[in-house]
Amino acid sequence: MPVNILMPALSPTMEKGNLAKWHKKEGDKVKAGDVIAEIETDKATMEVEAVDEGTIAKIMVAEGTADVPVNQVIAVLAEEGEDASAAAKDAPSAPKPQAAAAPKAEAPMAAPAPAQNAAGLQAPSAPKSNGSGGRVFSSPLARRLAKDAGIDLARVSGSGPHGRVIARDIEAARSGSAQMRAPSAPSGGTMPGISVPSDEQIRALYQDGSYEQVPHDSMRKTIARRLLESKLTIPHFYLTADCDIGALLRVREEINATAPKDKDGKPTFKLSVNDFVIKAMALALQKVPHANVTWTEAAMLRHKHSDIGVAVAIEGGLVTPVIRHAEGKSLSAISNEMKDYAGRAKAKKLKPNEFQGGATAISNLGMYGVKDFAAVINPPQATILAVGAGEERPVVRDGQVVPASIMTVTLSCDHRAVDGALGAQLLSAFREAVEKPLSLMA
Repeated sequence: MPVNILMPALSPTMEKGNLAKWHKKEGDKVKAGDVIAEIETDKATMEVEAVDEGTIAKIMVAEGTADVPVNQVIAVLAEEGEDASAAAKDAPSAPKPQAAAAPKAEAPMAAPAPAQNAAGLQAPSAPKSNGSGGRVFSSPLARRLAKDAGIDLARVSGSGPHGRVIARDIEAARSGSAQMRAPSAPSGGTMPGISVPSDEQIRALYQDGSYEQVPHDSMRKTIARRLLESKLTIPHFYLTADCDIGALLRVREEINATAPKDKDGKPTFKLSVNDFVIKAMALALQKVPHANVTWTEAAMLRHKHSDIGVAVAIEGGLVTPVIRHAEGKSLSAISNEMKDYAGRAKAKKLKPNEFQGGATAISNLGMYGVKDFAAVINPPQATILAVGAGEERPVVRDGQVVPASIMTVTLSCDHRAVDGALGAQLLSAFREAVEKPLSLMA
């Protein structure tokens, strides 16, 4: 019996993916473990391996296709001993490509059939709803017109069958003659009394031709959704402290100067201030375990290890790889792991388990000369530490004004999980660790 190869869910929140590349073509034999395709998500490019042996009978989704829903059949595999041509004939119909030109009128289209998994079981169908937080039913032409016009489909009232959004609805929205739905808040959040201008109203503020429209990619959409959700649903509060990093800088210089060399004569590691910050935060969470938590509606998840996310800027956004069990790793191990993560993050080669989870995160803008700032918590984490630049500042010691290397940090806390005094204890433990860098050498 032919086996349907489905668009995999590469993360718990993934709904669609881009089929970046096929490594196999129709007629190729594959065995379990062979890489057959590459799938792009909003933050990574993942290789998909075959789980069965057989022959690629038919490719259902072409290379380069974007926004392929999870559980959609992307190829059909004929098992060992099975006729590949017969399996190809029995394959489900391929999704129709979007129309290249806009017809004058649209015929009503039936809702797509539910996707099936490899065992033939139907996947749960999306809620039959437009604009209420569920799937927005719309025609391919309407989706294309809405994308070109920068119109949010979820805000358009559909006039097609069962409330389906069709081309004339987008034209009406573009002309301003249609009544637009109010933007919906993310799950668990509300926007009482907030009036959000439409895309059309915003564009009307600027002269035609004075700007370029750059469509949002999947990463930017995900970042926008998650950070809006964070600010709407997480009660943030902020704690700021100045850390004297003079001793840290001296220890860092000594360690880097004595780092062992590889066969090419290059140092096997080079510590950054951020490496010390990661280790200090990891030890602080161990010292204040009640702050090493994640909030859920039913219970508090108190973590045994310090898993520290570290924000890495990449083209078009950022990703936060997680240093697992950071409390038990050496500074050199943390440094090399971060260099590996940063390189693969910029190439979109991180695996989902490498940037998901973690109890806290660190966002360091010190290298850009930023003195201090407050970061937005990355759900479901309970805290995030914003790190500013270390700089020479005058301080008073023993009644004398002297120069010192000071770094300002701000801890953002989820007040549901971390109260003010608890957050202060965590920040105090972090500052103590940073100011006594020899404690980070274990």
